[in-house]
Amino acid sequence: MLSDSCILILGVTLDTAVTFDKHITNVTRCCHYHIRALRHIRPLLTLDTAKTIAASIVGSRLDYCNSLLYGMSQANIDRLQRAQNVLARVVAQAPSTISSADIRRNLHWLPINHGISYKLSLLTWKALYTAEPSYLSELISPYVPARTLTFLQHVPSINTNGCYKSLLLTLFFCFRTVNVELFTSTYSLYKLSTFKRQLKSHFF
Repeated sequence: MLSDSCILILGVTLDTAVTFDKHITNVTRCCHYHIRALRHIRPLLTLDTAKTIAASIVGSRLDYCNSLLYGMSQANIDRLQRAQNVLARVVAQAPSTISSADIRRNLHWLPINHGISYKLSLLTWKALYTAEPSYLSELISPYVPARTLTFLQHVPSINTNGCYKSLLLTLFFCFRTVNVELFTSTYSLYKLSTFKRQLKSHFF
Protein backbone atom coordinates (compact mmCIF):
# COMPACT_ATOMS: atom_id res chain seq x y z
CA MET A 1 0.00 0.00 0.00
CA LEU A 2 1.36 3.42 -0.99
CA SER A 3 -1.25 5.92 0.17
CA ASP A 4 -4.96 6.48 0.50
CA SER A 5 -5.16 7.38 -3.20
CA CYS A 6 -2.70 4.83 -4.64
CA ILE A 7 -2.08 1.13 -4.26
CA LEU A 8 0.78 -1.05 -5.49
CA ILE A 9 -0.27 -4.37 -7.06
CA LEU A 10 2.32 -6.67 -8.66
CA GLY A 11 4.60 -3.73 -9.39
CA VAL A 12 1.88 -1.54 -10.90
CA THR A 13 0.79 1.61 -9.07
CA LEU A 14 -2.94 2.20 -9.41
CA ASP A 15 -4.61 5.48 -8.48
CA THR A 16 -8.28 6.07 -7.79
CA ALA A 17 -8.89 7.58 -11.24
CA VAL A 18 -6.80 4.90 -13.03
CA THR A 19 -4.76 7.57 -14.80
CA PHE A 20 -1.47 5.71 -14.15
CA ASP A 21 0.19 9.08 -13.49
CA LYS A 22 1.94 7.85 -10.36
CA HIS A 23 2.91 4.57 -12.05
CA ILE A 24 4.49 6.38 -15.00
CA THR A 25 6.35 8.68 -12.61
CA ASN A 26 7.79 5.69 -10.77
CA VAL A 27 8.73 3.86 -13.98
CA THR A 28 10.43 6.84 -15.62
CA ARG A 29 12.31 7.73 -12.43
CA CYS A 30 13.66 4.18 -12.19
CA CYS A 31 14.51 4.09 -15.91
CA HIS A 32 16.45 7.36 -15.84
CA TYR A 33 18.40 6.18 -12.78
CA HIS A 34 19.59 3.08 -14.64
CA ILE A 35 20.14 5.00 -17.88
CA ARG A 36 22.54 7.36 -16.09
CA ALA A 37 24.42 4.36 -14.71
CA LEU A 38 24.59 2.77 -18.17
CA ARG A 39 25.88 6.02 -19.69
CA HIS A 40 28.89 5.93 -17.36
CA ILE A 41 29.99 2.45 -18.45
CA ARG A 42 28.80 2.57 -22.08
CA PRO A 43 32.30 3.33 -23.56
CA LEU A 44 33.54 0.07 -22.04
CA LEU A 45 30.80 -2.08 -23.60
CA THR A 46 30.23 -3.56 -27.02
CA LEU A 47 26.99 -2.68 -28.79
CA ASP A 48 25.50 -6.13 -28.21
CA THR A 49 26.33 -6.03 -24.51
CA ALA A 50 24.86 -2.54 -24.17
CA LYS A 51 21.67 -3.66 -25.93
CA THR A 52 21.36 -6.66 -23.62
CA ILE A 53 21.81 -4.56 -20.49
CA ALA A 54 19.41 -1.91 -21.77
CA ALA A 55 16.72 -4.45 -22.61
CA SER A 56 17.02 -6.38 -19.34
CA ILE A 57 17.28 -3.47 -16.91
CA VAL A 58 15.38 -0.61 -18.57
CA GLY A 59 13.43 -2.09 -21.47
CA SER A 60 11.85 -4.67 -19.20
CA ARG A 61 10.50 -1.89 -16.98
CA LEU A 62 9.04 -0.01 -19.94
CA ASP A 63 7.35 -3.19 -21.19
CA TYR A 64 6.18 -4.55 -17.85
CA CYS A 65 2.36 -4.80 -17.76
CA ASN A 66 2.20 -2.32 -20.63
CA SER A 67 -1.05 -3.87 -21.87
CA LEU A 68 -2.73 -2.06 -18.97
CA LEU A 69 -1.67 1.27 -20.46
CA TYR A 70 -3.85 1.07 -23.58
CA GLY A 71 -5.94 4.23 -23.76
CA MET A 72 -3.71 6.08 -21.30
CA SER A 73 -3.19 9.81 -21.83
CA GLN A 74 -0.80 10.84 -24.57
CA ALA A 75 1.15 12.88 -22.03
CA ASN A 76 2.05 9.72 -20.12
CA ILE A 77 2.86 7.85 -23.34
CA ASP A 78 5.21 10.69 -24.25
CA ARG A 79 6.96 10.45 -20.87
CA LEU A 80 7.70 6.78 -21.45
CA GLN A 81 8.75 7.48 -25.02
CA ARG A 82 11.24 10.12 -23.94
CA ALA A 83 12.81 7.64 -21.55
CA GLN A 84 13.10 5.07 -24.33
CA ASN A 85 14.58 7.66 -26.69
CA VAL A 86 17.25 8.60 -24.16
CA LEU A 87 18.04 4.92 -23.62
CA ALA A 88 18.37 4.35 -27.37
CA ARG A 89 20.82 7.25 -27.73
CA VAL A 90 22.95 5.96 -24.86
CA VAL A 91 23.07 2.45 -26.30
CA ALA A 92 23.84 3.60 -29.85
CA GLN A 93 26.12 6.45 -28.67
CA ALA A 94 24.32 8.55 -31.25
CA PRO A 95 24.62 12.33 -31.60
CA SER A 96 21.59 14.56 -31.14
CA THR A 97 21.45 15.20 -34.88
CA ILE A 98 20.17 11.66 -35.55
CA SER A 99 16.44 11.04 -35.24
CA SER A 100 15.33 8.97 -32.26
CA ALA A 101 13.01 7.02 -34.53
CA ASP A 102 15.93 6.00 -36.75
CA ILE A 103 17.95 4.87 -33.74
CA ARG A 104 15.07 2.78 -32.38
CA ARG A 105 14.55 1.22 -35.79
CA ASN A 106 18.19 0.24 -36.02
CA LEU A 107 17.96 -1.32 -32.56
CA HIS A 108 14.70 -3.09 -33.54
CA TRP A 109 12.80 -1.43 -30.68
CA LEU A 110 9.10 -0.72 -31.05
CA PRO A 111 7.96 2.73 -29.89
CA ILE A 112 5.92 2.72 -26.68
CA ASN A 113 2.45 3.02 -28.23
CA HIS A 114 3.16 0.26 -30.75
CA GLY A 115 4.60 -1.91 -28.00
CA ILE A 116 1.31 -1.65 -26.13
CA SER A 117 -0.70 -2.59 -29.23
CA TYR A 118 1.72 -5.43 -29.97
CA LYS A 119 1.23 -6.89 -26.47
CA LEU A 120 -2.57 -6.65 -26.68
CA SER A 121 -2.70 -8.16 -30.17
CA LEU A 122 -0.48 -11.02 -29.05
CA LEU A 123 -2.64 -11.62 -25.99
CA THR A 124 -5.76 -11.73 -28.17
CA TRP A 125 -4.11 -14.14 -30.64
CA LYS A 126 -3.15 -16.49 -27.81
CA ALA A 127 -6.67 -16.38 -26.39
CA LEU A 128 -8.10 -17.26 -29.81
CA TYR A 129 -5.68 -19.94 -30.97
CA THR A 130 -4.05 -21.41 -27.85
CA ALA A 131 -6.92 -21.01 -25.36
CA GLU A 132 -4.55 -19.23 -22.96
CA PRO A 133 -5.23 -17.58 -20.62
CA SER A 134 -8.35 -19.63 -20.03
CA TYR A 135 -10.24 -16.83 -18.26
CA LEU A 136 -10.10 -14.84 -21.52
CA SER A 137 -10.27 -17.60 -24.10
CA GLU A 138 -13.60 -18.87 -22.81
CA LEU A 139 -15.08 -15.42 -23.35
CA ILE A 140 -13.69 -14.74 -26.82
CA SER A 141 -14.14 -16.62 -30.09
CA PRO A 142 -13.63 -16.05 -33.85
CA TYR A 143 -16.58 -14.43 -35.59
CA VAL A 144 -18.07 -16.73 -38.24
CA PRO A 145 -20.08 -14.72 -40.81
CA ALA A 146 -23.04 -16.08 -42.74
CA ARG A 147 -21.23 -15.30 -46.00
CA THR A 148 -17.61 -14.82 -47.02
CA LEU A 149 -16.26 -11.43 -46.05
CA THR A 150 -12.78 -9.86 -46.10
CA PHE A 151 -11.01 -9.18 -42.85
CA LEU A 152 -14.19 -9.26 -40.76
CA GLN A 153 -14.21 -13.04 -40.60
CA HIS A 154 -11.04 -12.80 -38.51
CA VAL A 155 -12.37 -10.27 -36.02
CA PRO A 156 -13.25 -11.99 -32.74
CA SER A 157 -16.63 -11.77 -31.11
CA ILE A 158 -16.76 -11.40 -27.35
CA ASN A 159 -19.04 -12.12 -24.46
CA THR A 160 -18.87 -8.95 -22.38
CA ASN A 161 -20.84 -10.30 -19.44
CA GLY A 162 -18.71 -10.53 -16.34
CA CYS A 163 -15.84 -8.82 -14.57
CA TYR A 164 -13.56 -8.83 -17.65
CA LYS A 165 -15.80 -6.55 -19.74
CA SER A 166 -13.36 -3.61 -19.90
CA LEU A 167 -10.37 -5.82 -20.68
CA LEU A 168 -12.22 -7.71 -23.39
CA LEU A 169 -13.42 -4.52 -25.04
CA THR A 170 -9.89 -3.13 -24.99
CA LEU A 171 -8.54 -6.31 -26.59
CA PHE A 172 -11.30 -6.22 -29.19
CA PHE A 173 -10.78 -2.63 -30.31
CA CYS A 174 -7.00 -2.98 -30.44
CA PHE A 175 -7.22 -6.27 -32.34
CA ARG A 176 -9.77 -4.84 -34.77
CA THR A 177 -7.64 -1.77 -35.51
CA VAL A 178 -4.59 -3.86 -36.34
CA ASN A 179 -6.66 -6.43 -38.21
CA VAL A 180 -8.21 -3.85 -40.53
CA GLU A 181 -4.74 -2.70 -41.53
CA LEU A 182 -3.25 -6.17 -42.00
CA PHE A 183 -6.38 -7.80 -43.45
CA THR A 184 -6.02 -11.58 -43.48
CA SER A 185 -2.28 -11.75 -44.23
CA THR A 186 -1.22 -12.01 -40.61
CA TYR A 187 -4.27 -13.33 -38.81
CA SER A 188 -4.59 -16.33 -41.11
CA LEU A 189 -1.20 -17.47 -39.76
CA TYR A 190 -1.65 -19.97 -36.98
CA LYS A 191 2.01 -20.37 -36.03
CA LEU A 192 2.91 -18.10 -33.13
CA SER A 193 6.48 -17.37 -34.23
CA THR A 194 5.30 -16.35 -37.70
CA PHE A 195 2.52 -14.24 -36.28
CA LYS A 196 4.89 -12.39 -33.95
CA ARG A 197 7.36 -11.73 -36.76
CA GLN A 198 4.67 -10.42 -39.12
CA LEU A 199 3.06 -8.34 -36.40
CA LYS A 200 6.33 -6.71 -35.37
CA SER A 201 7.13 -5.96 -39.02
CA HIS A 202 3.73 -4.30 -39.35
CA PHE A 203 4.35 -2.01 -36.40
CA PHE A 204 7.76 -1.01 -37.78
